[in-house]
Amino acid sequence: MSRRVQRLNEQLKREISHVLRGQAHDPRVVDVTVTAVQVAPDLTSAKVWVRRAGPPERRQEALEGLEAAAPFIRRQLGAALRIRRVPELDFREDRSLERARRIEEILKEVRPEGSDGEEGEDGEDEDEGGAPDT
Repeated sequence: MSRRVQRLNEQLKREISHVLRGQAHDPRVVDVTVTAVQVAPDLTSAKVWVRRAGPPERRQEALEGLEAAAPFIRRQLGAALRIRRVPELDFREDRSLERARRIEEILKEVRPEGSDGEEGEDGEDEDEGGAPDT
C-alpha cells in the first residue's frame, strides 16, 4: 500500500469519526466507533469498519443509519478534505474483537490442564519479540 493511501486511510478515519461525533444527528449512529478505513487503490471507494456495543439488532441499526447518512458524511468529508473526489463509503461491522475472543476460548480448551500457557520452558514470556498488534 502506498504511503499516500495510508495517509488517506488515517485522515478519513479521523474525519468520519469527527463527523459522527459532532454533526450526525441520527440516534442510530450514536456511540459508533470507526476502527479502520481502507481506501481502494483507485481511490473511488472506501471500506469503513465500525464498532458499536450492544445487542446484534442495535449494531445492525447502526449500520443502516450509517448507510443512510453516507451521502451527508461524504459531503462533510468533501468540505474538510482537499481531494478531488471523495470515495464512496461502504460501512462494515468490525468483528475483530469477537474473533479474538473466540480464538482465546479455543486456546483455553486446547491447553493442557495446569498450564497457564503464558511462559515458555525457560520462564520467559513467549510472546516477546512477536509482531506488534496493528
